[in-house]
Amino acid sequence: MASSSKLKREIIRLLREDEEFKYAVAGLVGLDEVLKRTSEHDRKFNEILERLAEHDKKFAEIFERFAEHDRKFNEILERLAEHDKKFAEIFERFAEHDRKFEELSVEIVKLREDMNRGFALVERHITAIGARWGIMSEEAFREGIKALLEKELGFKVEKWRDYDEEGIVYNYPSDVEIDVVIHDGKIILVEVTSHARKSDISLLKAKANFYTKKTGNSPTRIMLVTPYAEEEAMSAAKELNIELYTKV
Repeated sequence: MASSSKLKREIIRLLREDEEFKYAVAGLVGLDEVLKRTSEHDRKFNEILERLAEHDKKFAEIFERFAEHDRKFNEILERLAEHDKKFAEIFERFAEHDRKFEELSVEIVKLREDMNRGFALVERHITAIGARWGIMSEEAFREGIKALLEKELGFKVEKWRDYDEEGIVYNYPSDVEIDVVIHDGKIILVEVTSHARKSDISLLKAKANFYTKKTGNSPTRIMLVTPYAEEEAMSAAKELNIELYTKV
């Protein structure tokens, strides 16, 4: 203890009296502090580097996810471009269909005009035939009208016959027959009679319904050709959408 106290007094004296010793001690004390602070800075710097490395890792993950999103967005854009192409093709086909429908509508109008002109000609012939009805049999009249339809309009008139087991037409099972004209895919049912009554109109409508049920094909037009039609027959034909051709 005495030696230690003496050493302390000596060091204090030297610090007071010996300038060089004082600076040497001060330098040693300061260096130690610097080393301590440097060590602390190194530790903190290492922590910063570790956190930066962690951030770099997270940034790398983020950029990797961005790259994946970019790839998916590009796939979506490619699919949208493909859809745009398909929509363009669809609209192009719609435009083509519209053009064809327009052409078909023009053809249908023209065909109807031609048919109406032909039926008007047939009506004129019916008038002439009706004037001579008194010397003609009904079968001869019917065959004459068929001949006019084939000659003047170019129609092929065929007899359609089937058995009505349910009695739809005559209210009891029986054979049913009617003349059928098929022209340009259109089905025309034709009935020829010397004298059209209201009951004839109802019978023709029943035959048309029976024909549709049996064949699955609805007629485009239903015609009744006669040299004479009663007023009630004309009214019934209008109600049931049956075309009546007569001038007598």
